[in-house]
Amino acid sequence: MIRTSGPLSQEIAARLFRAALPLAPRVARYGTVVDERGATIDRGLAIFFFAPHSYTGEDVLELHVHGSPVVAREVVRAALACGARSAAPGEFTRRAFLNGKMDLHEAAAVADVIDAETRSAARAAVANLGGGLSAEVGSLRARLTAMLEELSGAIDFPEEVPDPDCGALEEVLATIASRLEELQRDGERGRLVREGVTVAIVGPPNAGKSSLLNALLGEDRAIVSDVPGTTRDTIEETIVVGGVPVRLVDTAGIRAHADRLEAAGIDRTRRALAGARVALVVLDGSRPLDREARDVLEATEGRERVVFLNKADLGTRVSMTSKGDAIVGSAFDHATLEKLRTEIARVGWNGELPDLERPHLASIREFEAVNEALDALKLARATLAAGEPSDLCAGELVRAFSALGHVCESVAAEEVLDGIFSRFCIGK
Repeated sequence: MIRTSGPLSQEIAARLFRAALPLAPRVARYGTVVDERGATIDRGLAIFFFAPHSYTGEDVLELHVHGSPVVAREVVRAALACGARSAAPGEFTRRAFLNGKMDLHEAAAVADVIDAETRSAARAAVANLGGGLSAEVGSLRARLTAMLEELSGAIDFPEEVPDPDCGALEEVLATIASRLEELQRDGERGRLVREGVTVAIVGPPNAGKSSLLNALLGEDRAIVSDVPGTTRDTIEETIVVGGVPVRLVDTAGIRAHADRLEAAGIDRTRRALAGARVALVVLDGSRPLDREARDVLEATEGRERVVFLNKADLGTRVSMTSKGDAIVGSAFDHATLEKLRTEIARVGWNGELPDLERPHLASIREFEAVNEALDALKLARATLAAGEPSDLCAGELVRAFSALGHVCESVAAEEVLDGIFSRFCIGK
């Protein structure tokens, strides 16, 4: 499908498409697609959307042709010859935003739909396309507006308008703050659904890390050998656990005595571990813990981790105080793999996903806006709790109102737009 948008779309349609009937709004016409000289390129469909009833809010022409790259390229070349120009990444959606067809949150959601790697991520992105977050934030801003109007009346007309009840103000502010905190939590979980969780598979040599990676992937991705130090570099692959992308990073075995090449791999292991959300510690459970195994346990103590005592099919000889918190099994056992997936979900994101049908915060800019609003509400509530006059919190309420206006902006600075739409492909 080749799409044009803008005031020349009708002229381009008249030059490039021949049909028995004229184009009608939102009606697919079958006909001949020709080049700028009238030579036939293909037989296909044309659909015309008259402004403002289109995706971009402008006149839009869509030409649907057969899937040959040559045919598509010729149609594009002909459109350019008729006065069109190539679209920049995200330009159609950018025009939709500039023409008021969507807010900035919805525009960013388009890119999230395109980039979605899992069904859950796609559902979460589609939920943000409907404008639900704008309605939610608009409702909270309306409540702040009502409070500010009440405070303003009491300040400007103290003899006619009584001071607002501080207890009632505090109750409303607490409700707004609670809802914003829910948006934050849902946003964090939504981020996990979109971006995934990185899990570093770490442990001493020959514990079965690469075998575990292959088993979780269901394919032989990493080389498996009885020779210690076989894995010299990190290997990263992605699986889906409970709808969340999980990026598994197989690492070199950690041990004190290693040659220069193996030591370089161990350095990469430590960097991968530092950047991972979860450490999947793999130990050889068929023999007592040695110093290298204890070093790995000590290095991952106090952080999110899953401890796996592998090779239970060879017998279990591990003695450790935290054995009850470890998963004992074999990388070749299906039930063990299911336990590991469940534990990764529990540790990585508490096993809870957001309501994927409910809009949620999606960008750092939106999180920052909500954080500022919460900070302002916190100070306003502190003012009321201290028994100060209610009008002293008006400034913080204005700050919260203004901050929430940046969550779903209808206007934005040029550099903000460039940052958002640079993620898009040409066709959007």
